[in-house]
Amino acid sequence: WLAHLLHSTSVRRAALAGWVFATAWLAGSFWWLFISMHTYGGLHALLAALAVLALAAALALYYGAAAAVLARLRLPPGATGAAWALAFAALWTLAELVRARLFTGFPWAAGGYAHVDGTLAPLAPYVGVYAIGWLAALIAALFASAVATRRARGAAFALALFVLPLALPRPGADAADALPPMRVQLMQGNIPQDEKFIPGTGVADSLAWYGTEIRRTSAPLVVAPETAIPLPSLDLPAGYLDALRRRFSAPGQALLFGLPLQDGSGFANAALGFAPGQSAPYRYDKHHLVPFGEFIPPLFRWFVRAMNMPLGDFDRGALRQPAFVWQGQRLAPNICYEDVFGEELAARFLDPASAPTAFVNMSNIAWFGASNALQQHLAMSRMRALEFARPMLRATNTGMTAIIDASGRVTHSLPPLTRAVLDGEFTGRTVITPYARWAARFGVWPLAIACAACVAACALLAKRRTYLFR
Repeated sequence: WLAHLLHSTSVRRAALAGWVFATAWLAGSFWWLFISMHTYGGLHALLAALAVLALAAALALYYGAAAAVLARLRLPPGATGAAWALAFAALWTLAELVRARLFTGFPWAAGGYAHVDGTLAPLAPYVGVYAIGWLAALIAALFASAVATRRARGAAFALALFVLPLALPRPGADAADALPPMRVQLMQGNIPQDEKFIPGTGVADSLAWYGTEIRRTSAPLVVAPETAIPLPSLDLPAGYLDALRRRFSAPGQALLFGLPLQDGSGFANAALGFAPGQSAPYRYDKHHLVPFGEFIPPLFRWFVRAMNMPLGDFDRGALRQPAFVWQGQRLAPNICYEDVFGEELAARFLDPASAPTAFVNMSNIAWFGASNALQQHLAMSRMRALEFARPMLRATNTGMTAIIDASGRVTHSLPPLTRAVLDGEFTGRTVITPYARWAARFGVWPLAIACAACVAACALLAKRRTYLFR
């Protein structure tokens, strides 16, 4: 694709090439949406496949537009190098940011996540995943330019950019900010998605297994996943929640677990926390809801009815909600794919005195079967751990249940699609990374403005026919 763009002078052809490339890439990244719509949602296989392709094609329009703007700059094929590479990287990143934010955003599989284990990963606590994606795009464009023009200088510069982040110090590497280790037990019930909300099977299984295992736990912190209790709170058997609360009223243990909370006629995809000495249970309501799965966009209620989705229209929680405070830890829940939106998690670091010491991700992605969605989500959680220098505790229904340390390493995990309780330790941290500081105040706007300014500067260079590496 880069080789094609490098020599493209037709805006229309460049836009088409960018759109086709991005459609194939995105469809290949989230093909498993087919499983949720067909296997569990009951949508006809052809319609489900077309829906996935349509979503990928719609999101790919952003990248097609980026390619069109690059071609519109009309950089002559021989005048490549830094100017062309900078324009490409900036436009690519703007497309990524638009995909991440427009219409509630769907940033799954953004390019920067591919580098969670790579040489660019040390940049995460400074600039975040989208800036990593920008640098990766710049490096790729410089290499493509160097190959096309047979100029080694551009390739050498790209190689230097590739290895330079390894020299960066890691915030909090000296562990001076580390809190005492805490033992945690993370539950993975492995309740089949096609039974999870069925009263006679999945509901009964969930209530029995989680109820029994919770009573058996011995760790100071116990976490059960999203909708571990699948019934709305007002429909639970009499005394069920009261029994859990009494179980964690004695000193020594606390519980975080997911369930649909019902207030009158409204529902929230929520987490409740029980700990000794509470005047009221801790509550976190999911803020970033999934379109169609958790809220119904206007004019699309028919689609949700066709897919037979339970609890398809939740109320939205606030962006900044207090952490669950327990034994010196400030535990910040996030539910399902909320941890894909790092700039939203960053809002919790606006006040360092109340900033989280650890994240707790509570997920149920059984909707996607045994697909690579599980591993993709784990990689994104690892990137959040790197960006904020915070451990991430992941309690999931089917996987990947894991403990990720503040360096983004998986220290404990369960095999996916198994029923078990993960027992391990994590170390909370208090350091505030540079990324947390600026993203808490400004979100992704600094990067977006910088990329827009870069495109404007490259346009000016193109107009003046002034290029680097010529």
